[in-house]
Amino acid sequence: MKPPTDLPAVIRLPNLSLSEHELTEFEDGECYPIELVERFITTYSAAGDLVFDPFVGSGTTLIAAEAHGRRGLGLEIHPERVDWCRDRLGDAGTVICADAKTIPRLRLPRVDLVMTSPPYMNRLNHPENPLTGYQTEDGDYFRYLDELTAVFGDCLNLLKPTGKLIVNVANMCADGHITTLAWDLAAKLMTIADFEREVVIDWHRRPDWMTMDYCLVFAKRT
Repeated sequence: MKPPTDLPAVIRLPNLSLSEHELTEFEDGECYPIELVERFITTYSAAGDLVFDPFVGSGTTLIAAEAHGRRGLGLEIHPERVDWCRDRLGDAGTVICADAKTIPRLRLPRVDLVMTSPPYMNRLNHPENPLTGYQTEDGDYFRYLDELTAVFGDCLNLLKPTGKLIVNVANMCADGHITTLAWDLAAKLMTIADFEREVVIDWHRRPDWMTMDYCLVFAKRT
């Protein structure tokens, strides 16, 4: 598949001004800026489409979708984040307080685009489990990859045949150890979806813990 002409192989992010929704305890402004999400939403969806985020976090995907005439739907495990995001969206019902691992039980509608940045985990010295919202200390990197892949498999089941799954994920350095999270997750996702392309995110001031940042684009396997 030929990449969209209006989406380059490298997206350069200059000094970004923090948008209102990022100026809170829930977002430090280093990751997943709304300017990045907007590039993909406007490329891979149309007005009126339903955009899904299984890891809402600070609500960036849903805020960008709403701003560009799309409908948003997302899951967030932390109730306080759910309330905070709902206050900032025109339709509070777009955020559901739920664990992403329960997607099959939620009876969600079909979606046109999935875009998210999942919670990260280092391969070493990381007892907190990202998929419980870092609330338990039963973290295991390889189980985390398996469970995250299962979540994205459930997302693919919701995705319409022509839709895309876009995952923003970085490789990281912590305590002198490199975690190739982007590459490890890409390898897992290629077992359940068709990999179309990666877009490198070139930060003007890349966070110290990040070695490289990507948006990975997958198509539903038919």
